[in-house]
Amino acid sequence: MRPVYALGAGAHPWGKWPEKPQLQLALEAMSAALADAGIVWAEVQGLVAASSRFEGGMGWGLHANEVVQAVAEQGIPCINVGGACAAGAIALQTAHALVASGQYDVVAALGAERMPKGFIPRPPGSADDRSDNDFLRWVAMGATNPAYWAIEARRRQHEHGTSERTLAQASALMRRNAGGNRLARYRDPISEEDVLASPMVADPLHLLQICPVSDGAAAVILGSEDYVRRSGKAAVRVAGCAVGSGQFGDPARRIPTISSTVRDGVAHTSEVTGAVRAAFELAGIGPEDVDLLEMADNSAWHILAWPELFGFYEPGQGDWMLEQGKLAIGGELAINPSGGFLSFGEATTAQALLQVSEVLWQLRGEAHGHQVPEAKVGMTAVLGLGANGGSVILTR
Repeated sequence: MRPVYALGAGAHPWGKWPEKPQLQLALEAMSAALADAGIVWAEVQGLVAASSRFEGGMGWGLHANEVVQAVAEQGIPCINVGGACAAGAIALQTAHALVASGQYDVVAALGAERMPKGFIPRPPGSADDRSDNDFLRWVAMGATNPAYWAIEARRRQHEHGTSERTLAQASALMRRNAGGNRLARYRDPISEEDVLASPMVADPLHLLQICPVSDGAAAVILGSEDYVRRSGKAAVRVAGCAVGSGQFGDPARRIPTISSTVRDGVAHTSEVTGAVRAAFELAGIGPEDVDLLEMADNSAWHILAWPELFGFYEPGQGDWMLEQGKLAIGGELAINPSGGFLSFGEATTAQALLQVSEVLWQLRGEAHGHQVPEAKVGMTAVLGLGANGGSVILTR
């Protein structure tokens, strides 16, 4: 397998853009990525799209075919992948494989999404399929995603003594990070008191401790070492790139699930934890080598719990790390210097590619207003409905 490099990245600002079709968001993100890489459409040899599940042209959600038909019909391969919120990571891994295999020298991965209002109010799954557990848990149980994150947060409070104020600190940190990020939707600072004064959604999680939904788009362009050498362009290496699915016996026991049995030795949120471990192995590094982690913070609980699951520090230590400022920009491990999902809002299929874009800009020293000092190694981690997980490591 050949080394693969990130040549450039681009993103449309996150927000609500009712006047812009999804295709336009995608094209603007791709144009920004091409400009960032210093190349033109004619040099792109393949396109992988993280297919939208909420809307898109031709009746099938965003497709790579739709994008190239709009701008550059040159017969390049167009590949479309799913995976809900992890679809962007799957798209990047697919693009990575196309380059690493030697088949192509320049391949782009793209995601774009326009989300409905609220906490994804439309149930996933099929109303016509009585065996669709995920549809049933939304409709019959009324258990949308915040209910599950709240259960995890309550369990953490019981096991590790996490306070409501510490959970509030996590949200305040994300907003503080986003203050200097022009792409973030929510950039105004918030205090712990603001968080705790916001409406309770699912005890103990308040409104400002749960990610909203947004419209957004992001693209990353990958290239071979030969291409980088010929072009003379500066690039950052994709040192590890992995996707995963759930493992039987996962104690997270989410619905839909592949089991309801908890087994010793099986990691919590195994689809993501497994992808993270695989990415570490591919990169030949460990948690101690990582300067920044861009991870899915669907809730304040994730900020505290996920780095522990990935082996950055011991279970329960996240509270102390946060309270001591060690998770801030300039701290021991910068968590979501972009501002994360809590500041951007979730634009499902585009989210993982935004994470990779942020890491690339951080390693190039171009994350103006929220730069992690002397960042050399950055990592992403994302979870998608249906037990999909992904992780990417970039190094310079």
